[in-house]
Amino acid sequence: MTVGFVGLGRMGRGMASRLAAGQEDLVVYDLAPDATAPLRERGARVAANVGELTRHSDVLFASLPGPPEVAACVFGEDGVLANLRPGQVLFDLSTSSIALTRRIDAAFAEHGAAVMDAPVSGGPTGAASGDLVTWVGGPREVFDAHRKTLELFSTPHYVGGLTTGTVTKLAHNMTGYLFLLSLAETFSLGVKAGADPLELWKALRLGVVGKQPATNMLVKQFLPGEYETPAFLMKLAHKDVSLATQLGRELGVPMRLSNLTLEEMTEALARGFGDQDSRSYLKLQLERAGVEIAVDPDELARAIKERP
Repeated sequence: MTVGFVGLGRMGRGMASRLAAGQEDLVVYDLAPDATAPLRERGARVAANVGELTRHSDVLFASLPGPPEVAACVFGEDGVLANLRPGQVLFDLSTSSIALTRRIDAAFAEHGAAVMDAPVSGGPTGAASGDLVTWVGGPREVFDAHRKTLELFSTPHYVGGLTTGTVTKLAHNMTGYLFLLSLAETFSLGVKAGADPLELWKALRLGVVGKQPATNMLVKQFLPGEYETPAFLMKLAHKDVSLATQLGRELGVPMRLSNLTLEEMTEALARGFGDQDSRSYLKLQLERAGVEIAVDPDELARAIKERP
């Protein structure tokens, strides 16, 4: 099987290098000719353009900056679509858009080909070392057929149908930046109130939030949708957040996220959630989104035991 790889930037260079080291028959292309030189030295063939790469590949990988570049690669003159053959597969490793992925899927289906949205996480260092996760969406049989190739540069994780890989990547990155902003808010309050930032950081690592990944805080109430047996009462959590936001007002520290959290908790109290678990205010967001989350306890228990 011949592998084609488009996009040899900070992420693509590392992934393509690992494919070359894995003895794959590799064809590469990048708009910047200099980017292909290290891969040529590793034995890869260099295509003159995307069309030539497509014609000489069985499976294609694209690692590009975003939707405009992906669209140009696929739909551009002498691009992937113009040279597509039945049975070919494109794994889009870029962080792209759901709408574009569906558009590509519809066009590929007319040619008997498939696209898989497969964004990665781990940064350039992870790309070079293979310490990446690839979140893959699309037909399971296509994922299974190409899993060994994906394993040459990442830990592939099948998420579900087409576009679920992209949904996972966007949710992951959004969560990270929201979390960082919340920490900036709490540290600004703590330091303004007299705490040393390093000592505060060291101390927070010893508490419930710091001892575990944040995602673990979802497993006992949020994911099973069970708030009636409280680990900590909603009304007590409301008191704590009220005191923290009051301190922020006294010190003149902007507390946008904390104030929003207090508003949610106040509404939860008004809805009669005071004696439920402290996470019960999260139900308000699910309700507004029209979403129900109630994971089967047995399936959840198995997932918790799985190696991350």
